[in-house]
Amino acid sequence: MTYHPKSDFVAVMIERGFLADCTDYQGLDEALVKGGQPGYIGFDATAPSLHVGSLIQIMMLRWLQRTGNKPITLMGGGTTKVGDPSFRADERPLLTPEAIADNIAGIKRVFSAYLTYGDGPTDALMIDNSEWLDDLNYLSFLRDIGRHFSINRMLSFESVKSRLDREQSLSFLEFNYMILQAYDFMELHRRYGCILQMGGSDQWGNIVNGIDLTRRVVDGTVFGLTSPLLTTSDGRKMGKSQSGAVWLNAEMLSPYSFWQFWRNTTDADVGRFLKLYTEVPVDECNRLGALAGSEINAAKIRLANEVTSLCHGPDAAEAAEQTARAVFEGGGVGDDLPTLALSRSELGDGISIVQLIVRAGLAKSGKEAKRLIAENGARIDDAPLSDAGLMIDAGALSAPIKLSAGRKRHALVTLQDG
Repeated sequence: MTYHPKSDFVAVMIERGFLADCTDYQGLDEALVKGGQPGYIGFDATAPSLHVGSLIQIMMLRWLQRTGNKPITLMGGGTTKVGDPSFRADERPLLTPEAIADNIAGIKRVFSAYLTYGDGPTDALMIDNSEWLDDLNYLSFLRDIGRHFSINRMLSFESVKSRLDREQSLSFLEFNYMILQAYDFMELHRRYGCILQMGGSDQWGNIVNGIDLTRRVVDGTVFGLTSPLLTTSDGRKMGKSQSGAVWLNAEMLSPYSFWQFWRNTTDADVGRFLKLYTEVPVDECNRLGALAGSEINAAKIRLANEVTSLCHGPDAAEAAEQTARAVFEGGGVGDDLPTLALSRSELGDGISIVQLIVRAGLAKSGKEAKRLIAENGARIDDAPLSDAGLMIDAGALSAPIKLSAGRKRHALVTLQDG
């Protein structure tokens, strides 16, 4: 990338590693120099919370606002009824309107931590695409919008082509998704003057369609910008942990477990994640990411604190670090400490310590866990564990419990809120 940007936003996107591709670097850059330009990202309501995999997009919207422009969070109340087929092996399960509304209510809460909403020139807007999609007349839509789409071109997009190449079914319902997303971009441009759509690189085809449709129907000039699809340095998909999805809403994943996810970042990812998920200056990100040995652990704690402060607030980050110190003091733990997060329904009236040891991955069976205890090889919060009949209830999990098998294998057990 040799282009030298004039606008603060494009400069940040390049410098911090957000940029995968752009439809017109120079045109977008010159438009953003004016300031106050609306740009959007769409979020479908397939779950009651977004997870860490969406955090790169949320940070892009935050930087758009911080550099003097106007972010739009588009909730997919309409498009969720169809489902985005991009790079999926099968069709998404269809949700009821009530389930979609509940999911949108859950997702909305996280945005207020990252964006300032209001009526000012750079205040964010939250819009639901059901406003214009729910009442579309099908025949009119086909005549006025459908005629601008070439089936040949739609089949050439990688998100569709990869599905067809694997001979996996692609329903007509899903095939319509890219037309609806293109229509969203045109409507946002027409109604709110939106000039930019952003998304992951898997959305490139959908974004290009929207730019083309906006030019054809309303003679508007708009732009697209994509971020890389992130994986960790060891090849895992971003947003997943050993205990499942890393949710952004506190009621689905406790702030402590969220903090712990970032604390367990592999050494090679620290600098890159600091640039993407925090507002730490780039030079400092590079310095922290270059640390080695035990010093890199301090950088991981900084990463965990910064990301948790943005998502859940500084108090939650401070409490998580204090809890971690209390749990870990006196017993060395590895950087890849697994965390078992139990829901209250799973816990019920209590769960046996033997079951916990097995579920935490420290023993393969109840028999092996009992032998570990009998041979004095098990510890709880660094204290010897001798009672194989011990029951753990919600009170015992008011703070995370550290389980150990021998000197080198450890796991954390936490209680999820809700």
